[in-house]
Amino acid sequence: MAVSSRSTVLSLYIRVFRIARAWQAQTGAASDSEAERRYIEQEARSLFRQNQPLTDPESIRRCIEECEARIEIGLHYRNPYPRATYLPPLGLATQRGRRLRAQQRLRKQAKPVYLQSHDDT
Repeated sequence: MAVSSRSTVLSLYIRVFRIARAWQAQTGAASDSEAERRYIEQEARSLFRQNQPLTDPESIRRCIEECEARIEIGLHYRNPYPRATYLPPLGLATQRGRRLRAQQRLRKQAKPVYLQSHDDT
């Protein structure tokens, strides 16, 4: 990992935890705020650890873009959870054959940048 990308990743990591420390839920309830803070911290730890062994500059750049996008979306909507993704048109197919592979490819292409680290979407 290059020095500049390392410092960028570390600054993003620190920024996420600062956001979590000051996070206030939209409802204003202390219990909701605390639950969302814990979610932000847990999600950041797991995703940063998951992506720690990456060495390819392009994949590191994509992860940095994903982190920045999730931060901006979370701050804008005041919601730390990832937004729902929707199936593209013709996103459901029969369970076998070429159509299924084509639909799986369509779903992969329709995956937003802020969910690239999640395989279960």
